[in-house]
Amino acid sequence: MIKKPIAWIVDSTAYISEELRQHPDFFSVPLNIHFGEKQFVDGVDLNPQQLYEKIKTAKEFPKSSQPSAGEFAERYKVIAEQYEQAIAVHVSGKMSGTLASSIAGSEISGFPVTFIDSLSLSYGVTGLIERGMEMQDEGATVPEIEAQLKKMAGTMHNYILMGQLEQLYKGGRMSAAQFFIGSLLKVKPIVHITPEGELQPVDKVRSEKKALQYLVDKVVAGHNAGRRKIYLMQGNVLVQAEHLKKLITEQVPDLEVEIGDISSVLAVHAGEGTLAVLWFD
Repeated sequence: MIKKPIAWIVDSTAYISEELRQHPDFFSVPLNIHFGEKQFVDGVDLNPQQLYEKIKTAKEFPKSSQPSAGEFAERYKVIAEQYEQAIAVHVSGKMSGTLASSIAGSEISGFPVTFIDSLSLSYGVTGLIERGMEMQDEGATVPEIEAQLKKMAGTMHNYILMGQLEQLYKGGRMSAAQFFIGSLLKVKPIVHITPEGELQPVDKVRSEKKALQYLVDKVVAGHNAGRRKIYLMQGNVLVQAEHLKKLITEQVPDLEVEIGDISSVLAVHAGEGTLAVLWFD
């Protein structure tokens, strides 16, 4: 059997558009979500809507974990039956051990995989995969694709309005004092992913209206610098996302805005109500 040249692999922190979902050479390896002793496979056993409902009723706060090296190895052995090699783009190694597990899985399976640390998550992973596929269609070699994707990694502009202070607090990403003060003042924290792949607070605003305007202002500035398309990711607040899109397009009518869902595993940490704007240079 003649093998296909390249399989494209991401983990389930990526935003998976319908176009990617239908791509014959695209594969997503899911992370795991834990409620106490119960484990769910992201996007298989638990979708974002189900996760939000479970969080509201669960006694224990959920946690996430990367697939083991063995799980990656088994997946790579199956993919190796049809493909010569793969290019894998993963969530930032500073935020998750997924990349390390994937590398170890490749070594166990003996399947050649070129690894890209996206230094990001969500559309930050997706944008790299899409560009790599474009380059493959244009006839680029794997080393050329690798060099370009590593150059792109870390260049994504992103501003994330966190959805639930309580979820951040229960997840251990906010102190009790920060949670108390934030709740009292109704603070809306805004974070971003640095070029080094780390999550960092950048601002906090005192109302939802001001928070949305903050995101609009950042998008308008990006548009003025030449950007023509952005991604607007949302955590179970589609109506609010549509409203934000309307606010953006009222100021920049020629800007293309695509709305997508954050994955279940990201919802564990970001919380219901999260909104994010993202784009590459």
